[in-house]
Formats: sequence, C-alpha cells, structure tokens
Amino acid sequence: MFKMEEIEVGKSYACKFRVTTMLDSFGRPAPNLSDAPLAGPGDYESLGVIKVRDVDQQLVELEDTVTQKNFVVSWDNCWDIDTVDWQDPLEN
Repeated sequence: MFKMEEIEVGKSYACKFRVTTMLDSFGRPAPNLSDAPLAGPGDYESLGVIKVRDVDQQLVELEDTVTQKNFVVSWDNCWDIDTVDWQDPLEN
C-alpha cells in the first residue's frame, strides 16, 4: 500500500474512497439510469482509479469502478492505495 505522497506520475493507482453525495433509495450515487427515487445526501464508499492528483489542495479525482462516475475526494477520505494492473477483458 502507498501513501498519496508516494505515488509516481505516469503509473496507474486505485484506492478505496468515501464521498458524501446524493444517493437513490438503493444507496447508489444519483443520477443513475434507474427509476429509483432519491433518498437524499449520504456517504458512498467504493473503489476508484486515480485520474488526477492535486498535491497543493490534497485532492484526487477518481473514476468509480462501479458507476464509472468521477468524484473529487480529499486525501483524508482515501485509503488502501495500490497500483493498478490493467488487463484486456477479451484475453483469458
């Protein structure tokens, strides 16, 4: 596992994250493609690929691996940072 300060430019990393956002009644970030009603703001946790890291403001932009939505998250709300090993889903 890495600290946010240790990740290297040009390499791929992912981490678990927590963000407060609008959720539907199933606890998924809204809006989404379902017709589930909004439940209001709440905490959402998932795994995200780090796209951009801002060292000065200690923020990262992540792409959620579940919803493919982008979130901007404070370093304090990120943990279990590790490298990403990309694989072609068509290869077995």
